[in-house]
Amino acid sequence: MQALFEVILPVFLLIGFGYLANWRRWIRDGAVDGVMTFAQTFAVPCLLFQSIARLDLGAEFDLGLLASFYTGAIVSFVLGYAGARRLFGRDPVDAVAIGFVCLFSNTLLLGLPIMERAYGTEALAGNFAIISVHAPTLYALGVTAMEFARSHGSGLPARRVARQIGGSLLRNPLVIGISLGLIVNLARIPMPEPVMAAAGMMARAALPAALFGLGGVLVRYRPEGDVPTILMVSFLSLIVHPAIAWGLGHFVFDLSVDQLRSAVVTASAAPGINAFLFSSMYGAARRVAASSVLIGTGLALLTVWFWLSILP
Repeated sequence: MQALFEVILPVFLLIGFGYLANWRRWIRDGAVDGVMTFAQTFAVPCLLFQSIARLDLGAEFDLGLLASFYTGAIVSFVLGYAGARRLFGRDPVDAVAIGFVCLFSNTLLLGLPIMERAYGTEALAGNFAIISVHAPTLYALGVTAMEFARSHGSGLPARRVARQIGGSLLRNPLVIGISLGLIVNLARIPMPEPVMAAAGMMARAALPAALFGLGGVLVRYRPEGDVPTILMVSFLSLIVHPAIAWGLGHFVFDLSVDQLRSAVVTASAAPGINAFLFSSMYGAARRVAASSVLIGTGLALLTVWFWLSILP
């Protein structure tokens, strides 16, 4: 119960305040978009740059840590695709989009702040190791699967779409922040202290702004229909993914306490808004994706509490 009130509830209260502020029109959609633009384009990239530039890559890029998290993500994707096809009769394109919602957890806006509240900033190294390859790896998987599903349709050639996605990723501020951090770290480039101090000031605003903005954005994604599909997505995202990460990390790879925490807490995050953006890009299962982001974020209040209670 202490974890619920001291660790999880403050995070969700901040999301809830953003939701309430936009719902009651104390802040308009344009202002919410401005907060999210600030967070995702400037503040969060600064946080990623600063953290990865100082990360001990040799110690934190552990194969067992990454395998524990990403095996659970991929299994959730496969089960989500199979469930959408076999249980709910969705076509292959919709099924890939639904599987992607199960795959893409909200590692930044939920995983990081919950981990920080629970274990402190010094415990975030494993989270940053996972996040540094998260978007490129999962988008590559999602785009590849989607192009296979669309191969008999009238869409663009797979190579052209892959180039477009690759270009978008290279221009993505989060990927830029990660890449610059890796360059500084690997090349051992000495950064002036005023530059790192300024990045640190920006980074401290990242998570509060992002959580408030996330709450405001969720007002637009109202749950409508497809309840069984949404419940399946929530179950795979909030229960199956972290369960696999915990099982592999604990019994197979014998992760350290900090690594196990990072893998499980990050895996337990609800589906992220990027999952909805992916579905919108292909015009597939958008209602399921939007509703899963909203409902999954609400359910995570309880499921994350459970996972924190069993972690050492």
